[in-house]
Amino acid sequence: MASALATEVERPALVRRGRVLSIVTLLYNSLEGIIAVIAGFAAGSVALVGFGVDSGIEVSASAVALWRLAADTDVARRARAERLGYRLIGVLFFALAVYVAADATASLIGRDEPEASPLGIALAALSLVVMPYLASNKRRVGVALGSLALTAESRQTSLCMYLSAILLCGLVLNAALGWWWADPVAALLMVPIIVREGIEGVRGEPPCADACH
Repeated sequence: MASALATEVERPALVRRGRVLSIVTLLYNSLEGIIAVIAGFAAGSVALVGFGVDSGIEVSASAVALWRLAADTDVARRARAERLGYRLIGVLFFALAVYVAADATASLIGRDEPEASPLGIALAALSLVVMPYLASNKRRVGVALGSLALTAESRQTSLCMYLSAILLCGLVLNAALGWWWADPVAALLMVPIIVREGIEGVRGEPPCADACH
């Protein structure tokens, strides 16, 4: 990692910041998921409903990050939580890849043509503002703590941003031009990227990670 690692004196403040960011992410994704599912069913949009499912996966990732941060005060416990947390988030990447692939394929095969969803468009646009901020700040905390688990969780937040962009493009193109297939095709292009992140998480043994301090 390029940035300097935090000292033991600096770690508590970073842990508190990481905890706040994870809680904000968890709360935002919970609300995002509820709104997406409601708007998706109202418009008959498989993509919006699926986006709500993705938000649930993001909530799980934030919970893993909070559990990892809670273990930071004990070096031995920190190292165990780091290894397990890194792998758990890798598994969540795979869950996200399965969701995206299945949802997009079902939309293409079923030729789902949802109605326009102004609420869905507004939600996706808001997520494009919120997610980059959360992802970049969580990454800084993860790098400073020397935690691959936390930086992996920040990458999952970044993927949520990309999926928001894909969802927004799909909803806008469907509303403006009637291109119902735009969203599922774009979503399928994301699957290899998500799978790669999952492989790194499941196979990767964090080199020393926090235990090296």
